[in-house]
Parts: sequence; C-alpha cells; structure tokens
Amino acid sequence: MYRVILTLPILLAACIKDESISGYAAPDTVYVLQELNGAAFAASATLQFPAKGQATGNGPCNGFRATQTLPYPWIAIRDLVATKRACPDLAAETQYFSALQGMAIADVLGPVMILSNDAGDEMVFRAQN
Repeated sequence: MYRVILTLPILLAACIKDESISGYAAPDTVYVLQELNGAAFAASATLQFPAKGQATGNGPCNGFRATQTLPYPWIAIRDLVATKRACPDLAAETQYFSALQGMAIADVLGPVMILSNDAGDEMVFRAQN
C-alpha cells in the first residue's frame, strides 16, 4: 500500500502537460529571427524549443543551448551556453544573445513568434519552412 502512495505523485507528474513555450511550439520548429526592436536583423539567428525546459539555436556565429521553464506566455532564457567560434558577425551575435536573455513574454501566432519585455524590446521570429 505504501508503494502505491509513494508512486502516485511520480505517475501524476508524468501526466502533467508542458506549460512552458515548449508545449506550444512544435519541437522540430526552427524559428528564424526577422526583426529586433523594429529593425530587420541582417545576420542569421535561430531559436528552437526541442523539449520541455530547453531552448537551442544558432547565433550568427555559434550554436547555443539554454533553459526555459516558465509557464507560457512568460519566457526566461537562462543559463545560455554557446560554442566559442569567432566570425565577422560576432557583434550581431552578442546583440542577439543579450536580447534573447532579456525577453519576458512569448506570443506564438501560427508561424510567427514574438518575444517581448516590459521595457518595450521585441524580437520577431518566423518559423522556417
């Protein structure tokens, strides 16, 4: 009897839906950054949510992984770890990673994902075909 009682919380936790953005964005969808604060983002940058609590992607120079555990529509990209390659777009990458870690709200509207914060910053992504 005690084993059943102790096992029940584990089984219930396995049934809980992912309430983070990972539960709303398909795990194989790759979002490409189109605009940063109203201006076209000329370099190439991507964002993906492959599994619960995970964010991955590519900046203009390096791949990265990070955590994201807040319930949708909130978002907090934390513990971002990137490879260390140098390239001509390193300034754009620094701008991308900094902006990404400053976002607080996510809105997924079909193929478009908009990340924003209370300071008025905004990132517009479009799902890659």
